[in-house]
Amino acid sequence: MQPRCDPGANRMKVPLKWLADYVEVTLTPGEVAQKLTVAGLEVSGFRSFGLPVPEGLRIRQDEPGPVWDRDKVFTAKLLSVAKHPDADKLKLPLVEYLGGKTQQLVTGAPNISVGDSGQKVVIGLAGTTFWDGHVSPKKMATLTPKPVRGIPSEGMVMSNFELGINDEHEGIILLEDDAPVGVPLADFMGDIVLEIDVLPNMARCLSLVGIAREMAAITGKKLKNPPKPSAGIGPDVTDRVAIRIDDAKLCPRYAATLIEGVKIGPAPGVMQRRLTYSGMRPINAVVDVTNYVMLELGQPLHAFDYDVLKARARGKTPTIIVRPANPGETLVTLDGKERKLSPDMLLIADEQGPIALAGVMGGLETEVTATTTNILLESASFDPVSIRRTSRALDLPSEASGRFARGVHPDMVPAALHRAADLIARASDGVVAKGIVDVYPSPLPPCIIELKMTEVERLLGVPVPLDECVKVLRALEFVVEVGTDSLKATVPGHRLDIQDGPADLIEDIARLRGYADLPMTLLSEPLPAQRGNEGLVFEERAKDALVALGLEEAISYSLTTPEREAPLSEVGHVMIANPISSERTAMRRSLLPGLLEAVERNLKTFDAVRLFEIGSVYHPVAGRPLPDEPRRLAIAVVGRRVPEHWGDGGSGPRSAMDFYDLKGIIEAFLGDLHAVGYHFRPTRKVAAYHPGKSATICVSGTQEESSSPPGSVGTPDDGAEVGSFGELHPRVAAAYGLEGKTILAAEMDLDRLRSLVPPRFAYRPVPRFPAALRDVAVIVPEEMASENVVNVIRQGGGELVREVRLFDVYRGDSIPSGTKSLAFALAYQADDRTLSDKEIEKAHKAVMGRLTHVLKVTIRDGKA
Repeated sequence: MQPRCDPGANRMKVPLKWLADYVEVTLTPGEVAQKLTVAGLEVSGFRSFGLPVPEGLRIRQDEPGPVWDRDKVFTAKLLSVAKHPDADKLKLPLVEYLGGKTQQLVTGAPNISVGDSGQKVVIGLAGTTFWDGHVSPKKMATLTPKPVRGIPSEGMVMSNFELGINDEHEGIILLEDDAPVGVPLADFMGDIVLEIDVLPNMARCLSLVGIAREMAAITGKKLKNPPKPSAGIGPDVTDRVAIRIDDAKLCPRYAATLIEGVKIGPAPGVMQRRLTYSGMRPINAVVDVTNYVMLELGQPLHAFDYDVLKARARGKTPTIIVRPANPGETLVTLDGKERKLSPDMLLIADEQGPIALAGVMGGLETEVTATTTNILLESASFDPVSIRRTSRALDLPSEASGRFARGVHPDMVPAALHRAADLIARASDGVVAKGIVDVYPSPLPPCIIELKMTEVERLLGVPVPLDECVKVLRALEFVVEVGTDSLKATVPGHRLDIQDGPADLIEDIARLRGYADLPMTLLSEPLPAQRGNEGLVFEERAKDALVALGLEEAISYSLTTPEREAPLSEVGHVMIANPISSERTAMRRSLLPGLLEAVERNLKTFDAVRLFEIGSVYHPVAGRPLPDEPRRLAIAVVGRRVPEHWGDGGSGPRSAMDFYDLKGIIEAFLGDLHAVGYHFRPTRKVAAYHPGKSATICVSGTQEESSSPPGSVGTPDDGAEVGSFGELHPRVAAAYGLEGKTILAAEMDLDRLRSLVPPRFAYRPVPRFPAALRDVAVIVPEEMASENVVNVIRQGGGELVREVRLFDVYRGDSIPSGTKSLAFALAYQADDRTLSDKEIEKAHKAVMGRLTHVLKVTIRDGKA
């Protein structure tokens, strides 16, 4: 039975008195916590039940509760219960405690009645501290004697709530029948519970025996395994149930047995207390035993009502089938909810249909109820990935699924089954059938690892004696065969984490020997030459340049969905086999979707957003298991060109950024990177951008040391395409919640750009000689791009043309229809001299001649 509970799949609560059943604990709680933490089991907190905080335990205390004073809180025996003369709901219990002393008390507890006697209870005398539940929030109070409806009361019969054990305050504590009388409750029930964070590679320690095994190895004490259960004396179970496993990969082993004639009632008091202290709620003997054994051995179990299974089989022998779910199947689970199942979920079924979600939760129809008399008990090993996927898909975390998701070794299955069957029979007066039905199609072969002492010294940097290695491994229940300077270790059945051979064994040796005992040793050889990460250095340069241009870096999720990327990205995604949520099912193909989502969120707060992101995208490659992961740069800007200012004089909102603002950002960015020969080509091929407001980015580049000035421009016919930019199409903007916004975006292939940017660039001194400025205006066809004119100007003026800037565009009646006038400012300059008027005039005429000859344009004004 796996009731839904707080999933402690990575945390183990260890009551120290329970731990002492399996290993002698002579250390203080503080010393236990320190030694476990050093050995890799971090003790992150503790809870005290009735005891003062132990000295030396300097970790977080979870919900400090009342201390049970040894002079005031005792176990007691109920001698009689009389009716209160003036209150129908109150009773007058007479209790015996501490050497035959008696005390008459007043209580309204519903779980004792007038005429009762013999029950064992807990009495608190005057001065007892307890939780007062009659105020909100609860607070600590001190018991003071006072009459209740005219009857004196010198104490209280205590509840679990009042003593800080749990939140149950509807009745008083009723102890087990054999509880001693007059014993201080702190001695009888007081305990310290350590909370241990268990790392994935230590999943074997998600059990009391697992923690005890580590503790025994640390302290040199002997591990005491649970007592061997009695053999079944009932009918042979092989005649009562059959088992079939359809997929041995998903379920390596499945075993079951039968307990007949059970009487469903409460579990023994000690078991209930241990479960409560471990963070679980007692339910009934059967459920409590399955949870108890899970906490004890780390093996989850489940109990079915055998008579229901037999009725489903129409009186025949039930067959338990472990199989994947069929499409469209459903199951009503123990929480009463109908679950829609998918073929990637593993089921426990019979020939009529599903009866449980394997390793996650049982079905409602076959649950154990108060009328159950015959129980089929299951113990199994399931594929961790399958259980984890099902638990996440259905949002059904539990202690059981958490353990299966970490991995449960098939060798643990029969031991836990025998132990639980024996405890259920003892707690419910049942009879265990003879034997078990155990289906194990492909037993795991024994894992034998050879470990040489030279390898231990190589990895740890210090020699470790052979006998010390043997001692540690045997304490962890490895079977060790000793050689001259090596050993062979057979991995025990509870270890699924041993995968890397000798390194895993050496880790255990170092861990239990103590990392602090490993000496600090300087490297005996010089460090190898360190090579810089050119890609990382280039990306840092790119980030610095973009931040200097006023952009802010964003980091978005690498996981997305194909639907979220559909407005921008091509089809064909790398899909996640085991997605953590329905919103993270695929690897991104583009950075822009995540960046646009960030823009949409930021526009709720700011009127201008300028973001960039550098990261990997993921493109599937046919015939290869892993995708390509090119690096990309994405930019998204929107909003005011400049922020509001008090000096604006209330002239209204500033103009919004447009295509040319983004073009300027990209030009400045490429210039800062010393890209050579970059230019832009108008394009209509990028569907995500607005037609007529988009362009591709091209860089001619060089792998040689560059002496060209930063920002030197190439011709339209040369260079490699490294990206594109433009104004987002309104349809795309609307898909990301940006309706009515002018969104400017760009995306570049950073790997290709890096290959085109020169690794080194020669220093060019700032010109010492002045530049001469000239203007030229030309009438060109409407469809001609200004870049064509700029390139011809540079060709005509040669090296003397240092800058060409478009400063005016005119369309009007004074020029022919279908044309436009472009006015450019030109700067002529030389590095080694001041240009003469003759040189300037010659270069300017060459420019105008080139424009007339090559582009066939009209010069509006041929004079400077």
